[in-house]
Amino acid sequence: MKKLLLVVTLILAFALTACGKKTTPTPTATPTETPTTTPTDEPTPTDSPDVKGEGVMTHAQYVAAQDDDEVVIECYVQDHQSWWDNKISVYAADKDGGYFLYNMACSETDAAKLVPGTKIKVTGYRTTWAGEIEVNEGATFEFEDGSYIAPVTDVTNLLGTDGLADKQNLPVAFKGLTVVSAATYKWDNSGNPGDDLYFKAALGDKVYTFTVESYLRGKDTEVYKAVEALKAGDIVDLEGFLYWYNGANPHITKAVVTGSANAKSEGVMTHAQYIAAENDSEVTIECYVQDHQSWWDNKITVYAADPDGAYFIYNMTCSEEDSKKLVPGTKIRVKGYRTTWSGEIEIDEGASFEILEGSYIAPAVDLTPFFTGDTILSQVPEVAALMNHLVTVKGLKVTGDPMYKYDGSGSRGDDIYFRVSLNGMSFSLVVESYLRGADTDVYKAVENLKQGDVIDVEAYLYWYNGAQPHVINVTVK
Repeated sequence: MKKLLLVVTLILAFALTACGKKTTPTPTATPTETPTTTPTDEPTPTDSPDVKGEGVMTHAQYVAAQDDDEVVIECYVQDHQSWWDNKISVYAADKDGGYFLYNMACSETDAAKLVPGTKIKVTGYRTTWAGEIEVNEGATFEFEDGSYIAPVTDVTNLLGTDGLADKQNLPVAFKGLTVVSAATYKWDNSGNPGDDLYFKAALGDKVYTFTVESYLRGKDTEVYKAVEALKAGDIVDLEGFLYWYNGANPHITKAVVTGSANAKSEGVMTHAQYIAAENDSEVTIECYVQDHQSWWDNKITVYAADPDGAYFIYNMTCSEEDSKKLVPGTKIRVKGYRTTWSGEIEIDEGASFEILEGSYIAPAVDLTPFFTGDTILSQVPEVAALMNHLVTVKGLKVTGDPMYKYDGSGSRGDDIYFRVSLNGMSFSLVVESYLRGADTDVYKAVENLKQGDVIDVEAYLYWYNGAQPHVINVTVK
């Protein structure tokens, strides 16, 4: 069995993702509208689909079959993509699992009968495409008596686990995710309204990619419009079908904004207001802990962020007991005084804080595109706006041996400084020992760097008379 593939390679925070397999030519027939009845609107089963006909596989047998094996399954339509050219792609299920029937042979008349709950018997060939187990193009089907709507399963806690694959192609829900980037038309933002929508949302410190498959929910549908309107910081509940493409690539059918990580209490500054405040003025901010330096003497220095920017809170007043609660994602309200020190905008020593409900992890921003030989990095407005934010830089070349302290006068356990260059730009990076001490992987990795090594780094964009990132991860290429 052969299929025309659109091959793309994506590098993402969780996995490589892409939407369903679409052929390049424009459909020769006008696609029919997707049924207005969404299976997730009717979560209660209307039939118990326990019994299989003679010669029909169970879901377990279907999943265990080899690629290119002929399979016969009985399942229930949950939804389908637009019909065209006598083909239709169906999301189906029985009580034991989900199925994806890719470009099944289907007349336009029969397509109109494939309403959610319809029982069908399908004969075709099993295949795996980028991890997606499915019935390959050209399968045939016949209608059978029976009806079943699969319940929507909350799989939020399965994100990032091997167990998520067991729910492949079923209707699923994800609750309380935080949007970290607005939607793009096509995976690389090369498309236009009406194309597939891609967006990223986080659970804790992990970021995942979701898709509104335009052949399933087009530009005039409620979910398409809702996803177009999403903003970074929106907290969302999502529903859809757990499609797979080199990892989970859910096809979203419902998106509901339930809150915002950027919501501020009365009297609390926005990030823009905080940055614009005068030195020594009193400030009140709400932000989310991303990391912190070592606690000592009832003080702790915190790297924090919200969806609009980042903060450095120097020597905040904190008991040892409370310091243990400041795990990444924790929301806090901070009162203190804004100051600038060698270009670094921060909250000065002695600020107070309280812990609030809420959680947010800011995704890293890639600074690599800003490195050009005729530019001073610290003078690029887009870079300066990321002060204290988590950033990555890729393909740096190590140009100097690591030193303990900036002048080499220190010893193991002190900060480590090292020189790097990229595209004609040379500068220093530092492993701040109060942030990542001598026993951490990154400290040891930097100690072992040699001139000429090519590395990727992850760091908080601290400022000291210009950008001086505090490195938390180093990968030698």
